[in-house]
Amino acid sequence: MEYAMPDSTSLPQEAAYEPSERTVPSRARQRAAYDHETVHSILDAAYLCHLGFVRDGAPVVLPTLFGRVGSRLYVHGSTGSRPLRAAGQADPGLAVCLTVTHVDALVLARSAFHHSMNYRSVVVHGTARTVTDPDERRIALDAIVDQVVPGRSKDSRPADARELAATAVIRLDLDEVSAKIRTGGPNDDPEDLSLPHWAGVVPLTRGYSAPVPSDDLDPSIEVPDYLASL
Repeated sequence: MEYAMPDSTSLPQEAAYEPSERTVPSRARQRAAYDHETVHSILDAAYLCHLGFVRDGAPVVLPTLFGRVGSRLYVHGSTGSRPLRAAGQADPGLAVCLTVTHVDALVLARSAFHHSMNYRSVVVHGTARTVTDPDERRIALDAIVDQVVPGRSKDSRPADARELAATAVIRLDLDEVSAKIRTGGPNDDPEDLSLPHWAGVVPLTRGYSAPVPSDDLDPSIEVPDYLASL
């Protein structure tokens, strides 16, 4: 039977994720957001996340690629990877914290204390579980590839049986999640406004250079439109 992903358009859902003790920040609560549009837009603009978990009683944080499909995030790796093995062995899974961050600007204040940055971030708490259904694994792996470059999964060879056997996929549902955003300039104290120090914002942008073909690429193969549009 073909695996069917949850269809968020046909199910009655709240417009926002429910805040929890772990997703309500202790500082700057006004910067927190829980609506689906904000959370999903921050996730969809990224492809790198940091996956945190506890291994042998000590915290571990790993940078890794991810993909979003509806209200689920997917992470893949080697079947020999400790966190991916643990997600399949533990009951009911592996407790994790997954984060995504975009740094949009450096905020330089007159005082060292008020230096900051403008950012967009998402934090997800939950239990990661191993994906065993073949169709869901295929959807998840395509989503991870397309998260990096949209449209790429249809322009590359799918994983074969040997590669699939060496690849583990874990799923993390977006149940306990929040976004946090900072915008604007420095928040200097009134008594510091007359100090002779430059203050303001240094914007940061993410860009792409022209694609560089592989040395062994057939010269008749042109850069695809989905890549040139980056």
